Amino acid sequence: MKVLIVCRKKNGKIAPFISEQVESLCRLGMECSYFTIEKKGIMGYLSSLPLLKRSISEFHPDLIHAHYGLSGLFATFQRRVPVVTTYHGSDINEPFVRPFSELAVRRSRYNLFVSQRLMDMMNHKQRSAVIPCGVDLSLFYPMPKRDARIRLTWNEESVYILFAGNPNDQVKNYALAQLAVLPLSAITLVPLVGYSRHEVQVLLNAADVVLMTSFHEGSPQVIKEAMACNCPVVSTDVGDVATIMKEVDGCFVTSFDPDEMAGKLKQAIQFSVSGKRTNGRNKIMQMGLDLDSIAMQLRNVYQHIVQES
Repeated sequence: MKVLIVCRKKNGKIAPFISEQVESLCRLGMECSYFTIEKKGIMGYLSSLPLLKRSISEFHPDLIHAHYGLSGLFATFQRRVPVVTTYHGSDINEPFVRPFSELAVRRSRYNLFVSQRLMDMMNHKQRSAVIPCGVDLSLFYPMPKRDARIRLTWNEESVYILFAGNPNDQVKNYALAQLAVLPLSAITLVPLVGYSRHEVQVLLNAADVVLMTSFHEGSPQVIKEAMACNCPVVSTDVGDVATIMKEVDGCFVTSFDPDEMAGKLKQAIQFSVSGKRTNGRNKIMQMGLDLDSIAMQLRNVYQHIVQES
């Protein structure tokens, strides 16, 4: 089966959760090729349409898998090849983009939502499924905290909290993170931005806690990756976080109240500094959130669509 992946490039790069998913599909024997939108804005998509049609003529895909609502809508402007669209969160949670995603939902042959919450928000269950992005368990795995800190030259006795995102991204709500750590003493808050994938794996093992304060998310990869490394987590109730972290000791869901968040952080830090790590990796595996399990779900969707075309 030949699958054309349609997505944007951000800062010249394809998002890791997309490229890792594509690699897992290739391991199942699928032939995948990328069509990336390089230009910005609505006109950037429209001006790329002739190039998409040329790519289709050259590659002859059985279907197109588009990532994010705008890419999905763009891909449906051609009608030769069926389109599967995955919605990752910002394309539904952000008011300006959501109308385009609503159009994409109606025009796509099949729709995939990375969390049940997103599907419920769109109120569209026909020809749809919830399939989150998987975690690369060969890349994100537990290692001794001490070893990770030695590699980072971190103080073994200090408390480090990883902030899950870029402080300059307003959706990530960094101001709340700053308020929540104020009552805590001797805390180092480390924004998780600008690191390679391998560096992130070391950071997740070195940290005492990962903190997510986002206003909204889809199915945040960093939370699943932290759990794959057995790192404690404190997060607002966004995306599928509450479902994934349910009954995992050392992982806590909190409201947006800074005092409550500070209390959850204290519990997570106490859990971590006592030498414990979570059983998050087992939960990720039990839920089938590894790359290969997700790839098999996608293959089933693809096969169904191709068979009925």
